[in-house]
Amino acid sequence: MMKSVRLSTSFALLALVLSFADAYDPSPLQDICVAVPEPQNALFVNGKFCKNPSLTTANDFLYSGLQVPRSTANPLGSTVTPVFVDQLPGLNTLGISMARLDFGIGGLNPPHTHPRGTEILLVLEGTLYVGFVTSNQLNNTFFEKVLHPGDVFVFPIGMIHFQLNVGKTNAVAIAGLSSQSPGVITVANALFNAKPPISPEVLAKGFQVDEKLVETLQKKFWYYN
Repeated sequence: MMKSVRLSTSFALLALVLSFADAYDPSPLQDICVAVPEPQNALFVNGKFCKNPSLTTANDFLYSGLQVPRSTANPLGSTVTPVFVDQLPGLNTLGISMARLDFGIGGLNPPHTHPRGTEILLVLEGTLYVGFVTSNQLNNTFFEKVLHPGDVFVFPIGMIHFQLNVGKTNAVAIAGLSSQSPGVITVANALFNAKPPISPEVLAKGFQVDEKLVETLQKKFWYYN
């Protein structure tokens, strides 16, 4: 009887793990599938078209230069350097990607979401104040933390989150994401810089503010990473 319970528990855990695995990028059905820009003589699977494996080289799996500091001379004081499938074709169908985040003093990676990936952040230098907000179903609970070098923090898939440099020096972090193309939706830019614009009436009622304020925000230049 005990063996039966253990076996049932094992199958339940396996099913749970497999359900999580299937919740993100589909698993590849081939060893490699280097992305190519043109579909000529290529086979389409999940992600992008595949380069002929016989023409694939080691360079298709290489991205260089991520150790170089990026300029943060912009309105946000931060720069995100993605290493997604568009930058590293060898990531195609593999379900992972990464990014380097550089922050000047007071620099902010503004509230945003990744609709297709969970993010795990490792702080290399500096001090970051980070947080994410859960869905309406969890009453928009806010989780926040101040991170130091060596600290790791997870932002669940789809949750609005941010990172702010609260230290007295520049900050650097590395993010891993559970998708080759996790996507980025910067909240302010998406709402107030949509093309064509969202009706001011909609935003005014949604935010419960005056339409003139919405129109002012829509006229601003919205910089985003």
